[in-house]
Amino acid sequence: MNLTESTTSHGKHLHHGTKCSKMPADMDFRTYLRNYPDAEGFYGRFGGAYLPAELEPAFKEITAAYYDICYSAQFINELRRIRKQFQGRPTPVYHCERLSRLNGGAQIYLKREDLNHTGAHKLNHCMGEGLLAKFMGKKKLIAETGAGQHGVALATAAAYFGLECEIHMGAVDIAKQAPNVTRMKMLGANVVCVTHGLQTLKEAVDSAFEAYQRDYKNAIYCIGSVLGPHPFPMMVRDFQHVIGSEAREQFIEMKGDVPDAICACVGGGSNAMGLFPAFLDDPVEIYGVEPLGRGTTLGEHSASISYGTEGIMHGFNSIMLKDAQGEPAPVYSIASGLDYPSVGPEHAFLHDIGRVKFDTVSDEEAVDAFFKLSRYEGIIPALESSHAIAFAMRKAREMKRGAILANCSGRGDKDVDYVAEHYGYGDNYKF
Repeated sequence: MNLTESTTSHGKHLHHGTKCSKMPADMDFRTYLRNYPDAEGFYGRFGGAYLPAELEPAFKEITAAYYDICYSAQFINELRRIRKQFQGRPTPVYHCERLSRLNGGAQIYLKREDLNHTGAHKLNHCMGEGLLAKFMGKKKLIAETGAGQHGVALATAAAYFGLECEIHMGAVDIAKQAPNVTRMKMLGANVVCVTHGLQTLKEAVDSAFEAYQRDYKNAIYCIGSVLGPHPFPMMVRDFQHVIGSEAREQFIEMKGDVPDAICACVGGGSNAMGLFPAFLDDPVEIYGVEPLGRGTTLGEHSASISYGTEGIMHGFNSIMLKDAQGEPAPVYSIASGLDYPSVGPEHAFLHDIGRVKFDTVSDEEAVDAFFKLSRYEGIIPALESSHAIAFAMRKAREMKRGAILANCSGRGDKDVDYVAEHYGYGDNYKF
């Protein structure tokens, strides 16, 4: 079996999991992170590791190494030092006073991951993965990227740790995200242009996995989201958990209590899975925001949870968008980091048990939020983050009062040329 194959008819089932259609009566979110995933990488029936035989030893090696270091005080202290001295953490929580007044409802707050070094949340797990690679004696980091933020972050980690770096990126995204391609190359990464299929994120993942299969003894695959075979969804979540742990403490310090609602954009879902777990045991509504793109027709959006069904691709079981043959469907989003035909298995699980709700935001709404945050708060967000901000604006109007915290997962430097070319400078929007 090839790791890039899809549907439940392929792959090795390491565990069938337990079907969860509602929240288990004994669910204790205080111990959630200890209990999920299980030993085989499942969140209920989602997740797992569906691998070709030749890669099973490599993934067992990664799993054993991660479990070894994640309990190591030396590793944790080194990661904390890197976060503080190199990444510039903690990132702040910011109150959008003018944007809140514009919407006339609940108060809108942002977790400012755009201020993390390299301009997005991605460096949180890339530095952890780089440290893991050094511990394992690997010489090379291999990964995919869509919007380029993961590629930039991993190239940064490779430069920091003195490792080789190979980034696979679809030709469409290379043209769309030229500034990030330049940054990756300046940092020393080899950028591999992927020209088959739709030439976007799914094909970049295919290509990166194939490269890793050829060189797994020398390299480590550093997936860019809470996706892929176990242990990657867990590892990326754990490294990103700093977002939520910081945000919860900061918000309570600012307001004396947790927010009424939180939200984050979800493609694969790493920034969202960084934010959500810290609030699972609180009386907080949690929303994942998917890209509706140009509409509900298959191929015009990337809203996997909202319109998908269960299936296996890239080595894990989750909810995915499928074509008539049951294969991964064509997907689209104005945000290159969101155009993936599946979603992280933990998101599928949390939605399945009813703890996290999912909604959608269209391209048009995202661009409107892009310009409004720029004009009212002086913050130019990434188009991915603009989906979460658009939802926060909509939700704030519905709530009338209270507070909603949105994860501003990245800055929009990479998107300004594309937005200016296709939408101008915002002068046609009402401010």
